[in-house]
Amino acid sequence: MQRYFIYLAYDGTNYHGWQIQPNGISVQESLMKALTTFLQKDIEVIGAGRTDAGVHASLMVAHFDYDGEPLDTVQVTEKLNRILPQDISVFDVCPVKPDAHARFDAVTRIYKYYVTTHKFPFNRQYRYRIHGSLNFDLMNEAAQTLLEYSDFTSFSKLHTDVKTNNCNVLHAKWTQEGENNWVFTIRADRFLRNMVRAIVGTLLEVGRGKMTVEEFRKVIEQKDRGKAGTSAPGHALFLVDVEYPEEIFKIYD
Repeated sequence: MQRYFIYLAYDGTNYHGWQIQPNGISVQESLMKALTTFLQKDIEVIGAGRTDAGVHASLMVAHFDYDGEPLDTVQVTEKLNRILPQDISVFDVCPVKPDAHARFDAVTRIYKYYVTTHKFPFNRQYRYRIHGSLNFDLMNEAAQTLLEYSDFTSFSKLHTDVKTNNCNVLHAKWTQEGENNWVFTIRADRFLRNMVRAIVGTLLEVGRGKMTVEEFRKVIEQKDRGKAGTSAPGHALFLVDVEYPEEIFKIYD
């Protein structure tokens, strides 16, 4: 039995998130169907995370097992891209150690959230348009407080099945891209359900002057989702990277 990592990207607009859902099509289901069609065996796929409905990934990682002859990974990549719909693409397929896990072995993940202050037809699908001005200096000051805490219950979707709401945030910052566009980049060892969108929505409250930096800090400390701001829309959020230790790729050691 050989385990493989698969690197892919997807436009989440038409999907009910990554994870298989009873009431709508998911990216995971689409990928499993494509692999099963090509390999002529039922294939289960485990992803590095669970992006919400409408959220995109410029890089997602998943793993699957195959007990046949070693796969020609270049051929697998090409065939999958022919089978998969146009809004899902595969970059690479590579063998990994048998116990390598796309979710549990990931050491960090990076998300980006895009906002724009300008109406432009080609931005509407992947940018959240902001009306009025924002104080990005204050938003960055508030974002830095995230690095001082580990319990992010205030930014987590309620009634999830995780054992802990602790995360180690390593980077959180707004940067300007062009005259009218801004991007929030956040890097952590793990993320809770809805966490990035809840953080962005609350930071926007700071930027609009409706919440101070100290009040943002208190939101974190209160560990109460009801104290945080409304979650920002999913269409402007991208998973952009997942990092792993090098040793899981050294299958011949």
